Amino acid sequence: MKAFRLIVALWGILGISLSLMKSFPRLTPKITEAFNMEFSPMHWITFIGFTFFMLYFEGYKGFQLKYSPRTAARVKYLRDHPHWLRDIFAPIFCMGYFHANRKTKIKAYAVTFIVILMIIGISYVPQPWRGIMDVGVILGLSYGIVAFWVFSYRALTGKPFDYSPETPES
Repeated sequence: MKAFRLIVALWGILGISLSLMKSFPRLTPKITEAFNMEFSPMHWITFIGFTFFMLYFEGYKGFQLKYSPRTAARVKYLRDHPHWLRDIFAPIFCMGYFHANRKTKIKAYAVTFIVILMIIGISYVPQPWRGIMDVGVILGLSYGIVAFWVFSYRALTGKPFDYSPETPES
């Protein structure tokens, strides 16, 4: 039973990781297209600035300080509190879409809605600006995925882990 609980937790981690990485193959051609163009100094300044902006705000502030600890705590909760519905839908449970306190559910749905709006908006941005933005997105997501893996490892290996899973009873 202990091995099955670990598999369920790993299903949560894998599902989240894949959902975060699914944009990589879609964005890579746009990035390649942009970097095959001639960049002006303004393009390079924007590239450097936006890269640091996304690493800090998406990667560090968004993922490392907020999303990753909470989501890893939900991975641990998933492992330690068996329920068939949470097991089947482990990735979306871990992301906070259900069996979460009100604030966590609102955040999960709001972030999803905002990301969808941003994807639609960015699709209208011309090159090379689009490719520059996509580099920042991929770097921020990459930072976030690694942060999530580190927090999940800590949560599942018995290391001190004092983060709330933000479930209705926590």
